[in-house]
Amino acid sequence: MAKTINRRVCAQMDGGFVVFLIGMRVNKPWKFWKWLPVAQAMPRMLIELARQPELGLLHAESQFSFPNVTVTQYWKSFEALEAYAKARDHAHLPAWQAFSKAVASNGDVGIWHETYVIEPGKYENIYNNMPPYGLGKVGRIVDAVGGRQEARQRVKGKVAA
Repeated sequence: MAKTINRRVCAQMDGGFVVFLIGMRVNKPWKFWKWLPVAQAMPRMLIELARQPELGLLHAESQFSFPNVTVTQYWKSFEALEAYAKARDHAHLPAWQAFSKAVASNGDVGIWHETYVIEPGKYENIYNNMPPYGLGKVGRIVDAVGGRQEARQRVKGKVAA
């Protein structure tokens, strides 16, 4: 188990970044031959991205709550995310094409994603008694003191010296 940081801290990023949420929902559990390939595709992509950090993925965390699976991803930029999604020589595009051919809109398994482009200083976070988590795994951990004590101060990027 990861060591906790037993004080209030927050994560800071130099520059902007992208938060990409992606998930699937098993709508018809008995049709495992439809949803299993979808479920297996994401780990392949995450392994590929971990082995090639130059593609732009900073960190990913998965959450399972049947019938849903969600992966929170942090990317260097929207351009890096989009380039990966469209690249013919990486795992995503073939997986997307296979999904479109095998499932499309038949209702057996649902997929979704949301993309948030975060500008510098336009985010906030807090962690207390936690190991590095979420943005804390990719950003610089700093104590939540002074101008970092309140969410309003953190989101505006106004930090007292």
